[in-house]
Amino acid sequence: MDTIDKNENPALAFEGWTEHASRDRISTDTKVHQLLSTAYPGHHVTRTQTSSCDLLGFADAGYATKTPDRPRGYDAIRKFVAPKLRYEKGNDKLEDEVRFGAWKYEWESHQFLVYELSFRDYLLSRVIRFLYVITPPSVDGAVDIDGNHPKTDELLLVAGKWTKEMHDEIWVFDNQQWMKDKELYRSVLGASWDDVILDPSIKSSLAQDVESFFNNQSLYKTLRVPWKRGVILHGVPGNGKTVSIKAIINSLAARNPPVPAMYVKSLDGCSHPKVAMQQIFSKSRIVAPCLLIFEDLDSLVEDKTRSYFLNEVDGLDSNEGILMIGSTNHLEGIDAAITKRPSRFDRKYHFKVPEHALRMAYCHHWREKVLDSPALAFPVELCSVIADLTDGFTFAYIKELFISSLLMLAGGTRDIEAGGDNSSGAALDSSSDENEDSASSNKPGRVMPAVTIPKELEGDPLLAVILAEAKLLWEQMENEETDAVKRKKAATVCAPRLPDFVFGLRDD
Repeated sequence: MDTIDKNENPALAFEGWTEHASRDRISTDTKVHQLLSTAYPGHHVTRTQTSSCDLLGFADAGYATKTPDRPRGYDAIRKFVAPKLRYEKGNDKLEDEVRFGAWKYEWESHQFLVYELSFRDYLLSRVIRFLYVITPPSVDGAVDIDGNHPKTDELLLVAGKWTKEMHDEIWVFDNQQWMKDKELYRSVLGASWDDVILDPSIKSSLAQDVESFFNNQSLYKTLRVPWKRGVILHGVPGNGKTVSIKAIINSLAARNPPVPAMYVKSLDGCSHPKVAMQQIFSKSRIVAPCLLIFEDLDSLVEDKTRSYFLNEVDGLDSNEGILMIGSTNHLEGIDAAITKRPSRFDRKYHFKVPEHALRMAYCHHWREKVLDSPALAFPVELCSVIADLTDGFTFAYIKELFISSLLMLAGGTRDIEAGGDNSSGAALDSSSDENEDSASSNKPGRVMPAVTIPKELEGDPLLAVILAEAKLLWEQMENEETDAVKRKKAATVCAPRLPDFVFGLRDD
């Protein structure tokens, strides 16, 4: 199909597309199918979607060849694409967002035409992409009773199987649709359980829970129980839930065959929560066995979505091979019908504020990171001091303590007064001008612990910076808690009082 045959009239398809795209329309993909069938008499036209059969990506991966065929009509939006990170120099480029275009396509010595079509569905508020495979009479095979061409179907089967597989990607549900995300995959690449500092019993139990689920399909079958499972990771922010999920994703991706991850990012913009939940679970059932992740479960499964979520979890459709992991900072904010019933979420893992032993382990973890840096000396004795100093810190706060302190040292800011006697941390002033707010909290203000500095660490520049930065972080934590108390009090005061008739007559 190197040249346009005299019996072909591709201009008819392109002109028809241009006319149609400029007016109100109901089914664009159907209209284009009709246009192409008219433009290529005697050819077979098959319509498919890139979401289920990415023929162009299949060719880009080297399993077929594709060449743009501009004379057959081309409509695209030329876009400037900046690098993902601003400091990446020289990676900016121009790309075409194709709205209507044709490709010469060859697979296993068979030649086809593939038309690409994209348009915005304003009802769904997203871009829809269709592909049309034009099979010429020269390709062997008779159309079957259902009107399908055998060679076209062979191509679609192979390309569809390739599309279903993951290629250094993670499935992400956002903007009402599932999309493959290479950037997210790269962000979790390299994460391992070695990077996760947790109570050893919780860490090993969680890792074993995940691995044993995917290792024991036959056992579930023998026991005649559905091969599905749910796990909740809960606790205050900054204590390892996200890094644990990254480690799980990476460990499952390393299996043979790999277990894909399905990440539900947001339900924003979804036309209806029922449709969103159906899309989430129907795709997961196709991809299974898989890991289905609901991060911030309390914000995804709210009152308006709860019943639809439960219908998908407990309904007649099989969820075989799906391991659900939900994470939340507010377990109490999730309906007990979800959190307290096995077979929905079977196990709950509590990520607590780290105790002294875990803080010590985390300090040693950070010390290992900088051992190869000649500009930064990190005495091993400092780990114990930092572990004492950060009693009550989450891992996120300890991480910030290390980052801010090491950056200050690397920037040459060494002459820092830690404040007060260098042998102990100074207690923070937790008093407030608004005494009633402090009293209403029913809890003492946060105070930086007093720590004993070993003689060998006196005058240590890293210690001086850490003491100063720790004091600032303690103040930050105190301010955040004070603000939270004020917001809670304001919400209570401002809450509308329901009239008496809502509750019935009062006895007073």
